[in-house]
Amino acid sequence: MIKKIIAAALCAAMMMSFASCSDTGSSKKEGKVSVVCTIFPEYDWVRNITKGVDDVEITYLLENGSDLHSYQPTAEDILKISDCDVFIYAGGESDGWVSDALENKRNKDMKMINMLDVVGDKAKEEEVKEGMQAEEEDHDHEEGEEEEKEYDEHTWLSVSNAKTVCKRIADDLSEIDENNKDAYKQNLESYTKELDALDSDIRAFADSTKNKTLIFGDRFPFRYFTDEYGFDYYAAFVGCSAETEASFETIAFLANKADELGAKTVFMIENSDGKIAQAIIDNTKQKDAKTATLNSLQSVTKEQLDDGQSYISLMRSNLDTLKSALG
Repeated sequence: MIKKIIAAALCAAMMMSFASCSDTGSSKKEGKVSVVCTIFPEYDWVRNITKGVDDVEITYLLENGSDLHSYQPTAEDILKISDCDVFIYAGGESDGWVSDALENKRNKDMKMINMLDVVGDKAKEEEVKEGMQAEEEDHDHEEGEEEEKEYDEHTWLSVSNAKTVCKRIADDLSEIDENNKDAYKQNLESYTKELDALDSDIRAFADSTKNKTLIFGDRFPFRYFTDEYGFDYYAAFVGCSAETEASFETIAFLANKADELGAKTVFMIENSDGKIAQAIIDNTKQKDAKTATLNSLQSVTKEQLDDGQSYISLMRSNLDTLKSALG
């Protein structure tokens, strides 16, 4: 709640800073379709759907590697969003700033793609599993007021969801830019085949492995992935947790689970310092498990883009990690 209030105040101040500008039209280049994406998966999907089309400008807001959960837009970011033709965002609690940023949007015909909304009834509420570190209680709501449901925003880690969102992107672009709708359609068909191949390979491994439970010494953004492919998990924190320190009880629980399951790997996410994962290992009986990293794809940098990383390459890298750890 406090984060939402801060975000609203920041966005309001930023909007006031350019609300008086005399230019009330779009700032995009003449003839270009402007697409603004908050996180990497959206950006990479748009790149593939618009391949070969010169009339599209794509902005990736988190290209400096900022974490989705701590990102706050700059005035320049909000101005880009205000003017764009298509704005794509995750739609969860981390995007609490979005409604304020869009309140005074200058392009009234903007297409807005909220991924949580697009996946519809496949959206999942945040899940608190046995042994997880408890979140600090939020006391900012009024007494008797029903708390809002908190949904897991990491929808992109389901390949099925990726296909659903890609179709929506292609449909919206085709409606805005009819001259290139055939290219969007063909690119979507081609990219969907790549996603189908990825999905098939993950499913084949999931069906073949006997080890289907992940021990995660970190926050856990992979619920869409595990649910889709029949894995189970135990983790230190929920996917959008702001906690960084795990209690002894949480570490001991996960260490006991690792012993019970004979787990030889404790997982963490990208950019983790690995301390919690190592603490879990140090509290197991054998103390010889290894750590491994799964990439949640929410903090991909421009340097990684320049190095050729893509949604599919990073998901395949995750698959290779799982094969090494569980296979």
